[in-house]
Amino acid sequence: MGDSSNADPASMAATRSSSKTAPPTPKRDGFHLVPSHPITYDVDQGSGFQDITYHVSTSDHCARIAFNRPHVLHAFRPTTINEVRQALELAQDDTRVSVIVLSSNLIEERTPAFCAGGDQSVRSSDGGYDDGSEAAPRLRVLDLQIQMRRCFKPIVAVVRGYAIGGGHILHMCADLTLAGEDAVFGQVGPRMGSVDAGYGSVHLARMVGQKKAREIWFLCKYYSAEEALQMGLINGVFPNAKLEGEVGRWVRRMGMLSPTALAVAKAAINADQDGSAGISLMGGHITRLFYMSEEAKEGRDAYLSGRPPQFRKIPQSKL
Repeated sequence: MGDSSNADPASMAATRSSSKTAPPTPKRDGFHLVPSHPITYDVDQGSGFQDITYHVSTSDHCARIAFNRPHVLHAFRPTTINEVRQALELAQDDTRVSVIVLSSNLIEERTPAFCAGGDQSVRSSDGGYDDGSEAAPRLRVLDLQIQMRRCFKPIVAVVRGYAIGGGHILHMCADLTLAGEDAVFGQVGPRMGSVDAGYGSVHLARMVGQKKAREIWFLCKYYSAEEALQMGLINGVFPNAKLEGEVGRWVRRMGMLSPTALAVAKAAINADQDGSAGISLMGGHITRLFYMSEEAKEGRDAYLSGRPPQFRKIPQSKL
């Protein structure tokens, strides 16, 4: 799941201060001591992609998947979504990667955007999107939403400009969202005969409340980054010039923490919304931890040795 070799000792040591008389302070968590310079990505693994770029930072143990269609505000087509899914799988399996950033490439002469949702120029009347890359129209973005939820590594959406429609739902499916001051959020589906009755509705209502979710869908209004922060839709807003540095701080902090604990926490938080599949995923993490116990090792060793297991002979403290 990656390691924390790049951890800043001071930021972690702050939580273990030996002072018994200092007044309580939130800064005891040491988060303000985490370095806040932009992440440097030194490995380019995106040579096979058309619609996205994919880079890895070996120093900060982070992967960056970025939409790369600025001429359409990074609206996605089936090719785009399938490439994001491939990159996400690469990042999940890469032991150098602890955290995954989902973002977009900004071009100076183009309006900034995270993602404007589905590319309507390839929307098919046969029930999906069709850019000629698959045998029939598909709604591959639904597969991506599930994949993001099931990925055991934290996913951070970094939003500049528009996060609209399907792009808005993708940032919600990420675990955290950090936005620049120019970020704009909203839904457009009912304006163009579309709706997301899955995470785009259910998860939104959990995040911002029933009344606000209905407002977002029923009125198709757009909201500023500050408004999104106030309604609990995102985690932080930063000046554009400082955004990438703050992303670096958040990524580095997560890289210092227990990857197994983060994976279990993510699965547990998602479990109530994801039904049996969510509970099964959380159970899988627990099973993996159980496999590391003395009791599980005894069961395996006894089977391989052809003898009855001696579970009760294992000291209680090792169960």
